[in-house]
Amino acid sequence: MQSDHDIIIVGGGMVGAALAARLGNAGYAIGLIERGATPTPMSGDYDLRISSLNARSLAFVKLSGTELPQERCCPFRHIDVSNLDGTGHSVFSANDSGMDDFGLFIENRTLQYALWQRLKELPSVTYYTHCAPINTLIAGDKRVVELDNGKMLSARLVVGADGARSTLRQLAGIEVTSHNYHQRALIVNVETALPQQDVSWQYFTPTGPIAMLPLPGHRASLVWYDHDETTKAREALDDDALKAAIENAYPKRLGKLTRIVARASFPIKRQHARRYIGKRLALIGDAAHVVHPLAGQGLNIGLHDADTLAEMVIKGRDPGDHINLHRFECQRRVANQAMIAATDSFHHLFTGAKPLRQLGDLSLHLAERFPLAKRMMMQQANGLNPFKRG
Repeated sequence: MQSDHDIIIVGGGMVGAALAARLGNAGYAIGLIERGATPTPMSGDYDLRISSLNARSLAFVKLSGTELPQERCCPFRHIDVSNLDGTGHSVFSANDSGMDDFGLFIENRTLQYALWQRLKELPSVTYYTHCAPINTLIAGDKRVVELDNGKMLSARLVVGADGARSTLRQLAGIEVTSHNYHQRALIVNVETALPQQDVSWQYFTPTGPIAMLPLPGHRASLVWYDHDETTKAREALDDDALKAAIENAYPKRLGKLTRIVARASFPIKRQHARRYIGKRLALIGDAAHVVHPLAGQGLNIGLHDADTLAEMVIKGRDPGDHINLHRFECQRRVANQAMIAATDSFHHLFTGAKPLRQLGDLSLHLAERFPLAKRMMMQQANGLNPFKRG
């Protein structure tokens, strides 16, 4: 039995749900396929998976009518970047960049839950949970998706938003290139004696950056990059030993830790799909690209993919029109390749040999000395046009 939709989106995570909400809010008949269950609300301690939403991403989410719970969001207005030894330092402030703030930090599950709450309000959206695609093929002017529960769905456009291990991408025969940085990131949620307020900071060390992402109140998410085995050893420490290690390695501005809430680690890899589109098919988010997380832009560029694709669908007559899909791919591949190159450069500049680290120090000094360049950099990082006036 075959059900028809205008657009099918595979993957109900943050990027897929955001696209479904935006297009559903615009009146398109959406079929959303999610391998797991519908998300549940967050309460109590903050989840380890935290993301930043920049100005463009926030605007895109709001266009769908999604309301974010402000009590679990933390806006930030300053970004402080430096070397731990103080040889390079630059501070980016939202006011200097012509913005009220740079965006906010939010738990992944909180954002996903808010988006799904909006989806439930939209009669044009049908969601299929606890299932996944096992086959896809072209049938005339539609693409058919066969699910592992026996359902057959069809649409004029099928979008893969099902993550770095995208099943839809594999079924479509799209290959990826990948790179292993041989690093691991330890994420530690903590409670601190000092409130973190509205600043996010990152210090570069020869073995990788250490960073603080503010959360509401006396809470923070700490990110500590290092070699695989070193990171795994830290992750295995008891709370008191881990607390001592953090206080010893992190700058004094963090203050005393009053509690280790949770910790986990993951390997750092880069991945890029060789193409973003197929016949009546498009890839967005991690299904298309995975970048080094040191700039905190992974979710944002995924949402920018969704934003670009949504605008092209809304302005066009046929959601799966190949010319529009080609335009989408050209725009997003250029932007995403630039972000991949930028994060690669930062990684090598600040964790490479001493001459490279000295060049990284110089880049921070230059950024601090040229306010116009800083303003343009931050507007670009927020998905805004730095050359647009007003």
